[in-house]
Amino acid sequence: MSKIGNAPILVPTGVTVEITEPAVTVVGKEGRLIIEMPRVLKIEKADDKLVVSRKDESKKTKSLHGLYRQLVYNAVTGVLKPWQKRLEVFGTGYNVKSQGEDLVFKIGYSHPVVFKKVEGIKFQTEGSNKVAVSGVDKQLVGQVAFQIKLIKKPDVYKGKGIRYEGEKLRIKPGKKAKTAGAPGAA
Repeated sequence: MSKIGNAPILVPTGVTVEITEPAVTVVGKEGRLIIEMPRVLKIEKADDKLVVSRKDESKKTKSLHGLYRQLVYNAVTGVLKPWQKRLEVFGTGYNVKSQGEDLVFKIGYSHPVVFKKVEGIKFQTEGSNKVAVSGVDKQLVGQVAFQIKLIKKPDVYKGKGIRYEGEKLRIKPGKKAKTAGAPGAA
């Protein structure tokens, strides 16, 4: 019995949900999302609640139950208040700026790196070293934020690069720190 799958989804005012059998369309002030539901699941709307239920009790159906309930919940939440991931650029001379709807990173390469706009995602720069990635689709926001992070992953020795806001890094000791405590090193 899926505890997450059986929990009803409250539909707040300002969000409309339209159920057409294989798909669920969620529309709000921030945008619109369509979720393709598998045929083994059924979604029903009662008053201001959505309930996802299973048509059979197979193992695969049970595994999809909680997943698709959460995907619908994320869509209902996202069209009301967009999902957001924040990134920071660390390093001397490293910065980011907006150029139209694209982002331009200067992160130690011989050339600036341009990250093109993604459909359904908004970029916002704060200062010269912070970026906010926001949108109605939680999965897409996380994916785009991770792709930005991959432009220059944080260095394990100095911590320079792009990381999530508040992310803690384990900085490795350098070569000097290793040899300083070794016997016979003077």
